[in-house]
Amino acid sequence: MEIIYSLVIMLLLGTVVYLLWKNRCLKRDIYDFTEKLDYGLQKLLNEQKLTKEVYGQDDLWNMIHEKLCRISDLYTLKNLELQKEKEYLKELVSDLSHQTKTPLANMKLYQELLCDEMHASERTEYLTNMSRQIDKLDFLLQSMVKMSRLETGTIKIQKSKHLIADTLALAIEAVVPYADRKNISIHVTYDETLLLTHDKKWTTEAIFNILDNAVKYTEENGSISILIKQEDIFTKISIADTGKGIPIERQGAIFNRFYREPEVHGTQGVGIGLYLARKIISMQYGYIKVESEPGKGSIFQIYLPN
Repeated sequence: MEIIYSLVIMLLLGTVVYLLWKNRCLKRDIYDFTEKLDYGLQKLLNEQKLTKEVYGQDDLWNMIHEKLCRISDLYTLKNLELQKEKEYLKELVSDLSHQTKTPLANMKLYQELLCDEMHASERTEYLTNMSRQIDKLDFLLQSMVKMSRLETGTIKIQKSKHLIADTLALAIEAVVPYADRKNISIHVTYDETLLLTHDKKWTTEAIFNILDNAVKYTEENGSISILIKQEDIFTKISIADTGKGIPIERQGAIFNRFYREPEVHGTQGVGIGLYLARKIISMQYGYIKVESEPGKGSIFQIYLPN
């Protein structure tokens, strides 16, 4: 019996020792886990990137560290996106300031001249010039609002089936008054029954911007030809003009915001139309190509998915 008691006592002592040792190991693991967690969180708070490490065992810390690394990657990505947005806003404000400086200065000059004594004919001329500058500012601000709303996702592209002829008709209707002033003829070839899934409002805006650009840079008595053709994957809208043409080295820049050809700074416009057109078409998973040669006009080809 004494042997049994001794074995029981030894077993109990062994159990106690084991539990004490296990408790000590658990405390050590907890302290170690807490230190690692504190280190990882501190790096995140200091905006430092966590690096993935290879651990010998698949334990709780390994699982937590993996998630912390994913949070760190997301945090870094968000910071990059925020930095890009700040740079874009800075560039946008700079462009807006530059574009509005000239018309505002002109309006101030005309106002000062109007305050002086002058003949009625001169006053009328200055008022007309001031009205043009106001129209330019209004057009610029409206274009900036459209561009900002498109880029920030405030406006969503809403595609549905429409007759492409109706969309084209709206764009042509808006540009006809400008074309008539220069006696520019517009010829159209298309299938009146052709249905295409697209955003009617914004596609009209894109087509109008390209047509408006063609009218601006086509001499009097010129012509514009529009051809719509459905292909296997895309429907192509070709807009060809008899304008001055674009040198090949500049064709990649014409879709940049506020870009204008060096020779046409006297022509009305602010250089946003083509930028908006490409943005609208690309948001519908389409694209725009341009073919041009100086002195031989330009062909803008809009491709919209069927």
